[in-house]
Amino acid sequence: MSVRRLAPPEMQPKEFAFSKDNLAWAKQQVAKYPEGRQQSAVILLLWRAQEQVGCWLPEAAIRYVADFLGMAHIRGLEIATFYTMFNLAPVGKVHVQLCGTTPCRLRGADEIEKVCRNRIGDQNHVTADGKFSWVEVECLGACVNAPMVQIGSDYYEDLTAESFGKVLDQFAAGKKPKPGPQTDRQLSAPAGGPTTLTDKSIYAARSRE
Repeated sequence: MSVRRLAPPEMQPKEFAFSKDNLAWAKQQVAKYPEGRQQSAVILLLWRAQEQVGCWLPEAAIRYVADFLGMAHIRGLEIATFYTMFNLAPVGKVHVQLCGTTPCRLRGADEIEKVCRNRIGDQNHVTADGKFSWVEVECLGACVNAPMVQIGSDYYEDLTAESFGKVLDQFAAGKKPKPGPQTDRQLSAPAGGPTTLTDKSIYAARSRE
């Protein structure tokens, strides 16, 4: 994974504070932890801060969360720069996170990356209309459905260059593509359908009991 840095100063807002609702939510989350362990809520709070800003995490928000939890600022910065779920600069409205670890690479992620570069540009580049951006991330935990990407909160799996292009086309048209496998696979079931326990008489015998 490449070095992750904060956005330059000219892109950073000077201040951040939780909205009234998010502040109440944050206090509820912190209260769930035993006394002295409140800092364990840091990832939850950073995630909510990113959502409030609009899909990226400014330095002011990181410092705010650190202060909220009584942490040194550097501790908050260490966490925010480590996890690729936190975007350290503004991203497109459709932000593609491409899994680039071994299973996805073996199953065709190189071709998905080519589509990203041809359609969107380099990593972390936001298209002129502000709509698209992409970045390579570590394993997203859907290896059985490789190659795959995450867009927003949804996974798009079993991709080919062609099917991924169609997903981007739908987003570009203002539509929401159906998430999950982009083949006829049922979730993470075997491709092509079941291969074992397919004899229906097995289940017929049980139904007579």
